[in-house]
Amino acid sequence: MIQFYAPDILTNPVLPESDSQHCIRVLRKQVGDIIEVIDGRGHRMQCRIVDAHSKRTLVEVVDSREIEQPWVGEITIAVAPTKHLDRMEWLVEKLVEIGVNRFVPLLCAHSERKEIKRERIEKIAISAMKQSLKATMPRIDEMTPLKTFVKEVSSSQSDLYVAYCDSEIPRRLLAKELRAGNDVVILIGPEGDFSPQEIRDAIASGFKPISLGDCRLRTETAALAACQTVHVVNQLLL
Repeated sequence: MIQFYAPDILTNPVLPESDSQHCIRVLRKQVGDIIEVIDGRGHRMQCRIVDAHSKRTLVEVVDSREIEQPWVGEITIAVAPTKHLDRMEWLVEKLVEIGVNRFVPLLCAHSERKEIKRERIEKIAISAMKQSLKATMPRIDEMTPLKTFVKEVSSSQSDLYVAYCDSEIPRRLLAKELRAGNDVVILIGPEGDFSPQEIRDAIASGFKPISLGDCRLRTETAALAACQTVHVVNQLLL
């Protein structure tokens, strides 16, 4: 099944230009054909093509279904972007495929990258959402200072975790700390890891110090492993 994405489909039944081109020029859909369209807010619609235009395809919604999130709880992964942006783009693609609700790029003391192109990351997330047959678009934040984000979520009802490599500050394995079904927020540091002060500040704000195992992982690998661990624990215990 091929999904098209039109966030305003219910109020403006027109496919965006990129989806219109794929629909009409590549797939050669014609007037009267039925296509699947998602709005990124959990709805999948069957739509009939009314005007097959490669830049602005007009459709008519003939059926709408609410698609439940295929995992329990809200998963937020907050990670300091790597120096090479393609590794973050790969990470976002895989996180969306596995299942994530929010992705937060963090600005930390040891950050190699100080800015990120949110629009580019969102396009990758949209593509991964469509390809993996999901109907909900994860929230993609702007680059956020670590202190700002920690303050924001410290009073939330989510289970908070901070992953790091510094063995002098005790940690426990994430898989043993998780409570199945709960909302979770996981902090992943930059290539130089969080500073000791950042770790202490996070712990003081309610974050549980955790490890992802005995092997040293790249930033993007650690973030993906953390997200997958949440899914596996939920699948085994719920």
